[in-house]
Amino acid sequence: MNPVTLLPFIVLIGAMFLMTRSAKNKQRQAQQMRNDMHPGTGVRTIGGMYATVKEVHDDTVLLEVAPGVHAIYAKNAVGAVLADAEYNRIVHGIDPDEDADAADTPVVPDDASSLTEAADAGDGDSSADKADETDEKAGKTDAKKIDLGKDDAAAASTSEDEKRDGGTDAK
Repeated sequence: MNPVTLLPFIVLIGAMFLMTRSAKNKQRQAQQMRNDMHPGTGVRTIGGMYATVKEVHDDTVLLEVAPGVHAIYAKNAVGAVLADAEYNRIVHGIDPDEDADAADTPVVPDDASSLTEAADAGDGDSSADKADETDEKAGKTDAKKIDLGKDDAAAASTSEDEKRDGGTDAK
């Protein structure tokens, strides 16, 4: 046989060898990653759910998907084992770079009750006076309501006479 006729077969066999070697290498790395899991590690499942590892068994892993909610998953269902900083950034919104700046910035409360309590303690006003002020402010905002149902120009152009003469609102 001529070596030129064997060349396409040799190239094909070489390409198949390289592709299977690459796939086996990826499978080995994924298996090593799953074996490195330990309780407290943050993971992402192949379905895209983020959870914390609670227990690791031979073929399964117990994940805490929400506070107090545990589920058993196959180890193969874990898509990635995340570093603590990355897990906290994604799940809890904690960025380690911002933590250094957080000491310099003031803390903003989640609700306004702590802000009004401090103002009430500093002022000599009674709560009844403040309630009246709030009612007055609410009354002012009620007067500025906008009707989004009809356009003012369209409402002004149609008169009652047109409607009596056979004009309709249908478009």
